[in-house]
This record gives sequence, C-alpha cells and structure tokens, in this order.
Amino acid sequence: MITKMVTYTLPILPYPSNGLEPIISKETIANHHGKHFAAYINNLNKLTPGSEYEGLLVEEIVQQAPDGPIQNNAGQVMNHRLYFEQFIPASQQKAPSVRLTNAINFHFGSMDIFKKQMTEAAMSIFGSGWVWLAKDTEGRLQIVKEMGGGNPCRRGMTPILGIDCWEHSWYLDYAFDKKAHYDNLWHIIDWDVIEGRLPL
Repeated sequence: MITKMVTYTLPILPYPSNGLEPIISKETIANHHGKHFAAYINNLNKLTPGSEYEGLLVEEIVQQAPDGPIQNNAGQVMNHRLYFEQFIPASQQKAPSVRLTNAINFHFGSMDIFKKQMTEAAMSIFGSGWVWLAKDTEGRLQIVKEMGGGNPCRRGMTPILGIDCWEHSWYLDYAFDKKAHYDNLWHIIDWDVIEGRLPL
C-alpha cells in the first residue's frame, strides 16, 4: 500500500502581523503564530511519517489518534488554524448576521449572555486548554471546555469558535489580567468566518 505523503505547513495569516493591535500585539502574533503554532506543525511532520496516520488530513488525525504526541500536536495544529482564521482587524469587524445572531439567541438567550458564558468558561480553565463554541450531532450549540490541545471534533461535534487559554496567547499583552484579553477578543472576531463554520 502506497501512502500519500502530506506535509503540514504554517498557514499565512489573513491579516498583517500588527493587524489585531492593540488587542493582540505584533509580538504576541510573532510568538504565538510564528513559534508555537509552527512548532506543532514541525512536530507533526516529524511524528506522522511511517505511522498509520501518515497522509491523513489533520482533522482525520484528531478524530482517530489516541492520546499521545501525535494527537497532541495534531490537535494544536487544528486548533490554531481555526483560532487565527477567526480574527479580523477591529476596524473591519461587521456585526453578526441575522442567521448567526438568531442561532446564538436561541441557544444562549442573547449574544451578551453567550459572550459572558464563553469568558467564564475560559476563566475556569485551570492550566492550559481551550474553550469552544461547538455544534453537536443534534444541532445544538454548546460551550465546550477542552484541556491541553483538545478539540470537540473528537466527540463528533463541529468546532465553530475557539478561545485559546494557553498562557502564551495573552501573557505578553495582558500580564495577569487574562480576563481583559478574553473580553477584548470579541472586538476582533470575524463573524462571517464563524457563520461559515456553522452547519446548515
């Protein structure tokens, strides 16, 4: 059996490296995207050749691999791709569409309640992890907490919006005030991208 070789590459940001300032600084982007994200990709490229996961898409690896180095790095590659794709410079942000707003209102009561619950979930993460808005197999939107590099797709859910709770995502800009970081992220969410991830 010939396995198709896949080389995982660091995605190009859809905005300038300083495009999310002052909410996320150029320095944080350089470290978070250029070093941490890149390291997960490099690790995955070293770990998958010769394994049963060689040639698979990152999403397939995350869904299939057991806990361990391959799962950890594939999860972080998937998570970070979704994370960095979901932002837009604050000056370009548009309001969520009626469809997305209605979906959020139906499942959480209001957009403000949803944002508050996401932030509270992020603040409750002890150590490193992620908080996701995800859609389950029955069509319900839920807030899901994942430790380490976890992703709700392992539960059969569709990840829609993610908050990175690892310290390297906020510490350079906010020191000990990580809540301010989580609160400010809402000003740079690209709601068109989020709606595009919402299954019909």
